[in-house]
Amino acid sequence: MKYYAIVMKDHEISETAFSRLQKSTKCDIIRFDAITGVDIKETMSILNLKWNYPWVNTERDFASGLVKQPYTTTNRNAKIGVALSHYCLWKKCAELDETIVILEHDARFIEEIDFDPADVPFDIIGINDPRGATRKSMMFHTMVQENNNKYQRPPIIDDTHVPQGIAGNSAYIIKPKGAKHMMKLVNEYGLWHNDAIMCRQLVSRLGVTRKYYTTIQKTQSTTTQ
Repeated sequence: MKYYAIVMKDHEISETAFSRLQKSTKCDIIRFDAITGVDIKETMSILNLKWNYPWVNTERDFASGLVKQPYTTTNRNAKIGVALSHYCLWKKCAELDETIVILEHDARFIEEIDFDPADVPFDIIGINDPRGATRKSMMFHTMVQENNNKYQRPPIIDDTHVPQGIAGNSAYIIKPKGAKHMMKLVNEYGLWHNDAIMCRQLVSRLGVTRKYYTTIQKTQSTTTQ
């Protein structure tokens, strides 16, 4: 199983975080340079993708029935670039036809992955400690820990019309079937923030582990500023 990390090339915060991530595991992590700047428009064109998520006002997506709430940011391209980078890794997973681990630069391993994803009945498996990594994180954490299943569906922590899934999307395992499904969703609904479109409402085989394998580093955000 290959491990990939999304890193912003020559960006001090991202590069430093990636270095810490590498040191936190015995596994080799393959660097994936994030899609940034002028490459965003070209990559979107090549992949025939269109951004379809609001920046200012909440919208109801009539195709999916979900409510899309704007994310706080002063750097829209950074948000698009992250979503696009995840999409490119989904594409790589599908093309390789093998399960991979996708990490953002600010992830950090606290445990080595000690299970075979093939034995887990989910196509996408979140492995991140939710505390401090997602909204309503303590509710998320408590609900996961109160469920005795080692592998389980993400908990419902909000109104069912609000997209909700794994904790922060900074660390997850994805199988080729899951990658193909995510690409299909983007083709159908447009490109959204990756942690919005990868939600339990649209991905029936989305799961999380009760044991946490990663956490997030306490670094300055590269997408909200």
